[in-house]
Amino acid sequence: MVSKIIRITGAQLSFPVGAIQQNKQTILDAIEVGEQNQSDIVVFPELALTGYPPEDLLLRESFVGKNFAVLEEISEFTTSTSAIIGFVDRTMAKHKIDMTTRSIANAAAIVQNGDVKGIYHKSFLPNYSVFDEARYFSAGNDAGKLFWYEGIGIGISICEDIWIEDGPAEQQAKNGASLIININASPFDISKSKARKENVIAKAKKLKIPILYLNTVGGQDELVFDGGSFLVNGEGELQHQANQFKEEIFHFDLELKPIENYPTSSLQIREKIQEIDFDTNYKQLDKYEEIYAALKLGLSDYVQKNKFQKVLVGLSGGIDSALTATIAVDAIGEKNVIGVAMPSKFNSSESLEDAQILAENLGIEFKIIEIEGIVESLRNKIMENISEDLSAVTDENLQSRVRGNLLMALSNQTGAMVVSTGNKSEMAVGYSTLYGDLAGGFAVLKDLYKTEVYKLSKFRNSISNVIPENTITKEPSAELRPDQLDTDSLPEYELLDKILYMYIEQDASSEKIISSGINKEIVYDVLAKVDRNEYKRKQVSPGVKLTGKAFGKDRRMPITNTYIRDEI
Repeated sequence: MVSKIIRITGAQLSFPVGAIQQNKQTILDAIEVGEQNQSDIVVFPELALTGYPPEDLLLRESFVGKNFAVLEEISEFTTSTSAIIGFVDRTMAKHKIDMTTRSIANAAAIVQNGDVKGIYHKSFLPNYSVFDEARYFSAGNDAGKLFWYEGIGIGISICEDIWIEDGPAEQQAKNGASLIININASPFDISKSKARKENVIAKAKKLKIPILYLNTVGGQDELVFDGGSFLVNGEGELQHQANQFKEEIFHFDLELKPIENYPTSSLQIREKIQEIDFDTNYKQLDKYEEIYAALKLGLSDYVQKNKFQKVLVGLSGGIDSALTATIAVDAIGEKNVIGVAMPSKFNSSESLEDAQILAENLGIEFKIIEIEGIVESLRNKIMENISEDLSAVTDENLQSRVRGNLLMALSNQTGAMVVSTGNKSEMAVGYSTLYGDLAGGFAVLKDLYKTEVYKLSKFRNSISNVIPENTITKEPSAELRPDQLDTDSLPEYELLDKILYMYIEQDASSEKIISSGINKEIVYDVLAKVDRNEYKRKQVSPGVKLTGKAFGKDRRMPITNTYIRDEI
């Protein structure tokens, strides 16, 4: 049979969780773009209608019902341009994994000419890392299902389905698929974009079928969806690549050969008169470009979607607060960032100068609030009630908590959200103060180790030199007692981060870490700090997930943990 041209529009767009009406309009606008370009199919991401992940909103019948009704409304607007839309479907499937009945499915609907023409249910439900889909959804039981456009069989799958060996893609290929479309809400982590591409390329080469991988984009609490949608042909060659961390609507034509004696189908291929523009402005990002873009997008979407206008950042003159403030300015603009320095008698004039230079470089509003009088008053008040001198830890935490109180009071007064400045290394070992430097609505560096903070700061300065050089080169210090350095309490950060990476990211045992050549006393001390500070991490605000073991939803450890480590 003569080959036919299928024209596809990919809608790599942001779909906020719960914003069903807003998402409806986004979908309709993109369908209109597809119609203007005479596309046959406009492809939207996984759960585009509800946003991803909707979590326990899925337990509300009203939420599921609203999503279902809005899908019907969208279908009524469609003409000969069809659309593949991620939504929540109801299901009568009897498959159960436990005593709980799950009556909904993670689904994709094909709509065309005013009607819902077909529905696919996600077959493999991820239940690891940040994913809890088996908590809510029933798994689909028709993984090989095809949707026919005049003899051209198209297989639809959803996210996890494409990763499964001998899964839906293989079954769809066996049933005669000429194209596989995989819709996703796949969150970013540092290693994932390369792995996605490698997996899909290998699958396309194996099946000798083109595959479109369509991902969503945007920040949702800890998660950042990085887009990066792409098309590979049946030889596994990359045919189109969308940018990461940006909304894009793109178009392409595929020449596909229909099969003879195909099943009856109500899906049509539309007539095409005009040519389309295949140009792409794709830019390959390196590691630190990816990380920086993820942090910017995660913070900006968190601020905007939660209806904040401005943010507050406590500026100590140190590297963490400098990078945090810089990301904030790049994310939401200098007019929306307020820097606050809160020096005590232990802070050097150099640190205050570094904070002031940073604020000037960034062009942000800058406040200086002296805290020594407040701290001294509290010291005296506490000692009146305990009849003894304050311990060093009590005194240090008192200063940090005064700063936290001042920032939160300014937040109440101005409506600006506090962005806390702690990094993953500090949070791992508890080198931070609850209700002090950990206070805030969002912890943008939460999944970034200290050594990476330095590297990312240098990367940002390579774009424009905003972080003072002295901030980067000076010895890190909390400046909560005379002549204090971080190394008074911790190993050098290069060594600390090596231990933490092995223990947290790789789940390595103490024996394995020691066998890598690190002194065992240092290893045991660091691991003990990590274990006993779980209670702090459980109270830290959300922050951008960058790794496969981000604190929060990724790495889930008990607070009360009486496991005893064997020491060699």
